[in-house]
Amino acid sequence: MSRKIAVITGGAGFIGSHLCDRMLDEGLKVICVDNLITGSMNNIDHLLKNKNFRYVQHNVSKPLEIKEKVDYVLHFASLASPVDYLKYPIQTLKVGSLGTHNSLGLAKANNARFLLASTSEVYGDPLVHPQPESYWGHVNPVGVRGCYDESKRFAEAITMAYHRVHKIDTRIIRIFNTYGERMRINDGRVVPNFIYQAMHNLPMTVYGKGKQTRSFCYVSDLVEGIWRCLCLPRDKKGRVHEPFNLGNPGEFTIRELADIVAELTNTKGNITYESLPIDDPKQRQPDISKARKYLRWQPKVSLLQGLKKTIAWFEV
Repeated sequence: MSRKIAVITGGAGFIGSHLCDRMLDEGLKVICVDNLITGSMNNIDHLLKNKNFRYVQHNVSKPLEIKEKVDYVLHFASLASPVDYLKYPIQTLKVGSLGTHNSLGLAKANNARFLLASTSEVYGDPLVHPQPESYWGHVNPVGVRGCYDESKRFAEAITMAYHRVHKIDTRIIRIFNTYGERMRINDGRVVPNFIYQAMHNLPMTVYGKGKQTRSFCYVSDLVEGIWRCLCLPRDKKGRVHEPFNLGNPGEFTIRELADIVAELTNTKGNITYESLPIDDPKQRQPDISKARKYLRWQPKVSLLQGLKKTIAWFEV
């Protein structure tokens, strides 16, 4: 029996590369598509000799052609870090709009199942806490973060339009803060920031008073949730086609995170405080009731366990 083929856009990125590993382990052939604007060949070097893996350097904001018959298309290409999307706002908007359109076109041409990697940022600075999938969000469309937030909101809208009009078998996941091996140490997100600063005996940068909250999901837990969502059979009531929150419902303040990183790295944990970034969410916690019910999924790795693994990886 021939292996099924999965195309993963953004497959050389942090989450995408872990997903490549998982799909290969599940017996699929993987075509990794990435233009390396934030991805890295270091993340997939170990896969290049695998006969069931192929890397294609391509900007998915331009039309994507794959000669083989494709069974799955997973759209993970994105500039997900504030450092990146503030530097490349137009590219961020393009990959969320044109990139999603092109990826959906590939799925349509092959009658393939399509999975969109969306984000908790569609909720903006939420007025509902924790955030269920039914919450429509509180987003500033013209703010500096709008390029990322609105690109993902558009991506969800066009995905559902392709599902309704073209009957594409689609899935949408909303990813909450995820961390782990293969993150870029300088990608601007709080976990690698704190680890880098602690390892170099620098004061850890906390914005505002550090009372804003986040929920941190270890990458292996996230990938398990993605796989379960991808494998769900079609649902006549449409529930599997509407978004799933994937994240760890454990909620921590940024100051609590800094203290944990300082303890694990045996550093003094000095803090420097700076002003809150514009439109920075004050709370972030997923309601994962839907994922628990339909995916039978919930995170298993505690923040302490995941941070130990992540710190060890950065130390190598």
